[in-house]
Amino acid sequence: MNRALPALALAAFVATGCASRGDVRRMQDDVAALRASVTDLRHAHELSTRELVRMAGELRALDARNAELQAALGEHAAETARLRARLDTAEQDLREAKAPRASQPPVTAPVPSAAAPAPAAPPPRPETRRPDEAEQAYNAALTLFRAREHGQAVLDLLDFIAKYPTHRLAPSAQYWIGEAYYLQRDYRQALLEFQRVLEMAPTSPKAADALLRIGLSYTNLRDDTRALQAWQRVVREYPATESAGRARALLRAHAARRP
Repeated sequence: MNRALPALALAAFVATGCASRGDVRRMQDDVAALRASVTDLRHAHELSTRELVRMAGELRALDARNAELQAALGEHAAETARLRARLDTAEQDLREAKAPRASQPPVTAPVPSAAAPAPAAPPPRPETRRPDEAEQAYNAALTLFRAREHGQAVLDLLDFIAKYPTHRLAPSAQYWIGEAYYLQRDYRQALLEFQRVLEMAPTSPKAADALLRIGLSYTNLRDDTRALQAWQRVVREYPATESAGRARALLRAHAARRP
C-alpha cells in the first residue's frame, strides 16, 4: 500500500497537467534511488547488528576462558605446594629414621708407668648403631607406604603406635596414616588422623606438617574458610618451620584468586 502511494501521486500529478513527462521520469528515478538507499541502509544495519552480536558472544567466551585459566592457575599453585610439602615431609622422615643416637664416648685405658712411651693406639672406629626393633617396624611400614600399599601400611603403622606409643617416631607414624588416607582422597578420615598428630604431640615437628595437611584436606572438601584458619594457625604457632613457609605461600595463592 505504501509503495503504491508515490505512483498514485505521480498519476494524479500528471492528470492535472502540472508536470511534463520529463519531470515525472526524474521523480520516478529519485524515488527509485531513495528506495535503493533505504534498502542498502537496512542491509548495512542488519550486518552491523549481526557483527555486534557475534563480537559480544566472543567477548563473553573470552571472559569465561580467562576465568577458567585463573582458576586453573590457582589450582596449579596449590598442587605445587602440596607436592612440595609431601616431598619435604618424606625427606624429613627419612632423615629422622636414619639419624643415629648419640653413642657413649669410648673409655680410655690408663697410661702405663713404664719409662718408654707406648705407641699411640689407632683412634677407635665410631660405633655404627643398628636400628632397633621399633625403628625396623617403622621403616618397614614406610616402605609399604612408598610402594603405594597404603592399606597394609596403615595397619602396620597402627600396630607400631600400639606397641610403641611413646617412641619418638610415633607422631611420624600417625602422620603417615593421615597421609595414606589423604592420597586415597578420603579427606574426612585424613582430617581425623592428622588431628590425632596434634593431640599426640603438639610440639613435634610433625604437628606443623599435620596442620598444613588439615588445611589442604579442607580445601579438597571445598571448605576454604577452615582451610585458611588452619594455614593461619601454622604460621602463628609454628612460624619457623618449613610448613609455615608453605602455609604462607598457600595463603598468598588464595588471596590472589579473589576477584
